[in-house]
Amino acid sequence: MSVTVFENAHIVDPSRGLDAVGSLIVEGRKIVASGADARNQGAPEGATRIDCKGKVLIPGLVDSRVFIGEPGAEHRETIASASEAAAAGGVTSIVMMPDTDPVIDDVALVEFVLRTARDTAKVNVFPAAAITKGFRGQELTEFGLLQEAGAVALTEGRHTISNAQVMRRALTYARDFGATIAHETKDADLGASGVMNEGLFASRLGLSGIPREAEAIPLARDLMLARLTGGSYHAAKISNGLSADAIARAKNEGVKATAGISINNLSLNENDIGEYRTFFRLDPPLRSEEDRLAMVEALRNGTIDVIVSSHDPQDVDTKRLPFADAAAGAIGLETMLAVALRLHHSGEVPLLRIVEALSTAPARLFGLPGGTLKPGAAADFALVDLDEPWIVREAEIRSRSKNTCFEDARLQGKVLQCWVAGRKVFGN
Repeated sequence: MSVTVFENAHIVDPSRGLDAVGSLIVEGRKIVASGADARNQGAPEGATRIDCKGKVLIPGLVDSRVFIGEPGAEHRETIASASEAAAAGGVTSIVMMPDTDPVIDDVALVEFVLRTARDTAKVNVFPAAAITKGFRGQELTEFGLLQEAGAVALTEGRHTISNAQVMRRALTYARDFGATIAHETKDADLGASGVMNEGLFASRLGLSGIPREAEAIPLARDLMLARLTGGSYHAAKISNGLSADAIARAKNEGVKATAGISINNLSLNENDIGEYRTFFRLDPPLRSEEDRLAMVEALRNGTIDVIVSSHDPQDVDTKRLPFADAAAGAIGLETMLAVALRLHHSGEVPLLRIVEALSTAPARLFGLPGGTLKPGAAADFALVDLDEPWIVREAEIRSRSKNTCFEDARLQGKVLQCWVAGRKVFGN
């Protein structure tokens, strides 16, 4: 069995609170040693030795909100192309949303995703299943059967369940199976015609707005239902201070609640839309700078648990339109880590906390292997140069779609290598 020793590495492993210089030893598909103590073990005879030269080794990122076109819209993204993009971004595991055609709401489609991923993907792909059949918000899917087939989460993807009784039943049903309900919240009436954050900037552009309350009101309802049922609830993407305050209160009251945030809402604000730049047409919309700073603080203090790319490929036909008509969404697998590292370089959020939100926390939340460099774990990790500058070029994007918010952006921090189950899937 092959042995590889990564020497002189800066190892950051939030699962053990580890931030130290040391070595990582991989035997076959598993990690056998990591940390400062591993340096004293030396390299076994015949082992491949890699000098990391002080670069950072982190657990492979776990992106828990990834939209993929397959099946039904393979021209936008396939499982294979998404995995290529993920590997380049240091993402070793993705949770695939059920927003496909047909919707992933039965066992056969969960099995299709797993089979296709096994045959074509470079990284681990875990399907999420719909909460209601066909996203119609009425009849619940078969949670237990879907979970047995391999679904790791239950979510309506881009959709919001408007019926409180259906959400109550979903939380109760999921509780009995030990499953988590992951939900995006948007009031169907308050946010019906809006295309960006409600405020002065939207008025200046002549665009209809989406108030913060459109997210916060249904979120407050969901948190009350989570308290009522004792179910596990994950606010999939929050974007403003009102929502963060609601999550913090719920956690303090003992509600089984967690929260995620899109890297876009953590790093950009409404002003980035500029002159109707449709790659910044997102859902939830980019909020004010005040809200963005509130999100950074919520990440730092643990109110927000995980960061997601919200990778949502859209092609030219759906993006090269007037802003109000363009589809919402942006790709993000390849840039998520580098953009998150802006918070490290600025001193706003510690590196260990950033890596935890990108890797350890989502793995723990959805019960996935990974998110750790401890001995015995799968050898899923990334070697990163925190300081290497690079520019996001459309020609170098591996996703089939090119709708990135960070086109031509100058970023600092680059993935040098990505390994999945002891096999290098990206890098030289």
